[in-house]
Amino acid sequence: MSGSGTSWNALRLREVENDAALPKRVDVVVVGAGVVGASAAWNLAKRGLSIALCEKGAIACEQSGRNWGWCRNTLRHPAEIPLMQRAMRDWRDPAAFGALDTGFRTTGILYFTGRNRDDAAAYQVWLDSVKDHGLDSRMVTPAEAAGLVPGAANPSEGGLYTASDGCAEPEKATAAIAEAARAAGATLHTNCAVRSIDMQGGRVSGVVTECGRIACSAVLLAAGVWSRLFAGNLGIDLPQLKVMGSVMRTHPLPGGPEVSVAGRRFGWRKREDGGYIVSQADATIFDIVPDSFRLLGDFRPMIATGLRTLRLRIGRRFIEEARLPRRWSPDELTPFEQVRIADPEPADWVLAQAARNVAEAYPFFKGMQIAGRWGGLIDVMPDALPVIGPVEAVPGLFMATGFSGHGFGIGPGGGRLAAELVAGDNPCVDPTAFRLERFARARGHRQVA
Repeated sequence: MSGSGTSWNALRLREVENDAALPKRVDVVVVGAGVVGASAAWNLAKRGLSIALCEKGAIACEQSGRNWGWCRNTLRHPAEIPLMQRAMRDWRDPAAFGALDTGFRTTGILYFTGRNRDDAAAYQVWLDSVKDHGLDSRMVTPAEAAGLVPGAANPSEGGLYTASDGCAEPEKATAAIAEAARAAGATLHTNCAVRSIDMQGGRVSGVVTECGRIACSAVLLAAGVWSRLFAGNLGIDLPQLKVMGSVMRTHPLPGGPEVSVAGRRFGWRKREDGGYIVSQADATIFDIVPDSFRLLGDFRPMIATGLRTLRLRIGRRFIEEARLPRRWSPDELTPFEQVRIADPEPADWVLAQAARNVAEAYPFFKGMQIAGRWGGLIDVMPDALPVIGPVEAVPGLFMATGFSGHGFGIGPGGGRLAAELVAGDNPCVDPTAFRLERFARARGHRQVA
């Protein structure tokens, strides 16, 4: 996995001050300061628990700061809809994150059907599957789509539109939530990799970080693409792989469309500064790595059904990941210290095609100037649903990972649910669909010496 490079320099993430003093004891250690981990830390701290939020790199330095910024119900798995609805309330609620500087706003999201009848049929199937959730999603005609997003060179596409969907700004949203967690009593520790957990009496008793030990009674693993390695060192076989997305942002373009759009050959979101996030919705890179073979049986159905959108590739990441240690002791250097920030180079061809396609479809974009470009690694599960909840084989260990490209928008909901399960409170939604043990390989546990 590539370390910090040119992509990292393009992100312009809001910096968060580090709490230098490591606490000796807390109630819960949260591993990973992406949007889910930060949201969980806030929810736990608001319950009066003492929290240490530990991050091997910087706040939101990986996918939480590299995504498109969409906050959507559209085309989510039906099992995720209640959690996403909870997340949307938290994005908006001044008593949660609505008063923070996250850049959240309601813009609407439109998925074009193009000229492909299969897309329209699939969108209708999805609408039928979520009809009991009270969403405002609906199919729109080409004329309605042209009214929502004017300026098309050939306004002949209808689509699936959800007016209540929105967006936030990844470069500052997670930082704002993390700082709110600190205001509620949590401590934030960046450049502080958690190496392993301690066990006593058959349950979690603490963590070992590169900066020292923290005693605790519970650990929440919210480490994104690093969760499989961390769990594997504990003897837990988490079936998680990575895919890579490529994104670019433009300089401000006055007068452009407010509605976010996804088509077969391009997608965009208007930023708070008047520029746009631009990429392709259907051009995710699937790098072949050693885990691709280890988990082939788990992911075969996803790969088979996603051949239109996944681009298989084999290259240097195979060697990079093969070289990373898979087991280590608490006093050894870990992969999390070897690679502080997973910072892959974006796929030039993906972004070049996106720029060409969006300008052809909407001449408004012909004059766009690129202000930054980056790649990001997305943690994916075989069924594209996250793991949120306790690890039955390791009492005191919880997970919130594998959000499969849906994590930014649903992050406040995922963090809330994880915190409720850690605290032993009634969950805001039924967590059954997110159990780790739904995967047969994860039910076993090799005892760690």
